Amino acid sequence: MASSDESSFSSGGASPSPLGGGPAADFSEDEEDLIARMYTLIGQRWTLIAGRIPGRTAEEIEKYWTAKSSSSSD
Repeated sequence: MASSDESSFSSGGASPSPLGGGPAADFSEDEEDLIARMYTLIGQRWTLIAGRIPGRTAEEIEKYWTAKSSSSSD
């Protein structure tokens, strides 16, 4: 029974886990780098950025960026 509980946490991309605590943990270093570079080039065009990262939605990327930028400005 404990293994079924663990599997719900390891499903990663399918669950809306960014609402929890650390959305940065849900993105790989490559994804973070790509988001930063794309943001520098095209700004807040989340749909275009999401189109370059398979399995990610514009909403996920915008939430990640907002959380990252608000935590770094504190």
